[in-house]
Amino acid sequence: MLLTILIGFLGLDIVVLVHELGHLFAAKLMGINVETFSIGMGKKLYSIYFGETEYCISIFPIGGYCKMKGEKQFNKAIREKASSIVYEKGSIFSATPIKRILTYFAGPLFNIIFSVIVLSIIWSAGFSFNTYSNKVILLSDYPEIFESHNNPADESGLMTGDKIISIDNITIQNYSNLQDIIYGSAGKELSIVVDRNSNERTLSITPVLNKETGAGRIGVSPWVDAEVKSVVPGSSADIGGLKTGDIIKAVNNIQVDNHLDIYMAMTARPEYLILSIQSESGNREISLVPIYMDEGKTDLGIIYKTLSIEQEKLNILSAIRKGSIETYNTFAMTVKSIYLLFAGVDVKKAVSGPIRISYYVGEVASNSFKEGIKTGFTTIFRFLSMISVALGFANLLPIPIFDGGLILFTSIELIRGKPLKPSIFYRYQSFGFFLILIIFFMTTYSDISFLFSK
Repeated sequence: MLLTILIGFLGLDIVVLVHELGHLFAAKLMGINVETFSIGMGKKLYSIYFGETEYCISIFPIGGYCKMKGEKQFNKAIREKASSIVYEKGSIFSATPIKRILTYFAGPLFNIIFSVIVLSIIWSAGFSFNTYSNKVILLSDYPEIFESHNNPADESGLMTGDKIISIDNITIQNYSNLQDIIYGSAGKELSIVVDRNSNERTLSITPVLNKETGAGRIGVSPWVDAEVKSVVPGSSADIGGLKTGDIIKAVNNIQVDNHLDIYMAMTARPEYLILSIQSESGNREISLVPIYMDEGKTDLGIIYKTLSIEQEKLNILSAIRKGSIETYNTFAMTVKSIYLLFAGVDVKKAVSGPIRISYYVGEVASNSFKEGIKTGFTTIFRFLSMISVALGFANLLPIPIFDGGLILFTSIELIRGKPLKPSIFYRYQSFGFFLILIIFFMTTYSDISFLFSK
């Protein structure tokens, strides 16, 4: 887990580096001196000077900062209770309001540009990803596994084994298509067309808000055939002799139609599992010894066969268009997430701090690279592009200390036609610092609880 988090910090630092580079680039363009540009926080481990700027790497690999000239003059104005900050060439406070606004805005802008560039490169290079078919299972059909009832899927008339063909006239080719629409449609009535035993039916369904994730849900799981793609070395499946290509047809004489049937056969926690296997070399039976955790869960070490989707390379213009659309959709979903914070979501579970985000980045990296180098880089940078957009948007919120708060404060100065008193700016920043400190402690507590649960 520690390695996963460290890898995640590295990925998160890439996004922060992009953000701070935006401020650095804009500041120099506007004639504002940058005194320190740091990757990481705290004590400096290594530094080097280029011109008037000290570039350094700091001990804590979380975030970074771009320190601009003007702090000394600002502190002096506060001590002396001055009505204004003394002009100083190259100071952020001596720059015009427009130049300051552009400098503050450049950080979030670079995050958006980073996402467009990364996604455009991915689309131009072509990629593949693993998902499942558009065939679904009702969670309510497996009550021993899922604590799930009164689901929209049940109320709509969906049945286990249905293939979802389209949603609101959008073709559904795989489970990822289904997720993309359902996750962002909480509270919205959808028209779905399903294939049931080669007959098409049109149903109406309204996803509900999952208060733990902030996403829409309808109460289904992908139908995964019990065909073995691979087994984890040293696992129960490996020791028992399960092989790639094996199809599990029964467990302890209980028929298996999909992967959830295997877990159903294990709900009574049997000491042994007798698996009836069908393979190219013939039928056979093997015995597995499951290891149960305290809460009754177990992992046999079986990785089931997935549906591999190949996306062909696009020309550069089409790739940029796709990258821009995907970035816009991510930004729009991020904006919507602010509304969801006031819609009853469980903030402790739905909101992540830097530790949990780093864990997710590291976990995505660790798992995706198992599928190959290209798949690994594609997956991790697609994930980083999402975080980059979220970071850019968060910094545009009108919260003191954030770029959006500074833009708001400077805009007021621009409208007034004269600077605000340093003491007002100081109180504004102090309130922002206090607010961020509260958010930091809340998210850190949530993140630590999350890691202990893992």
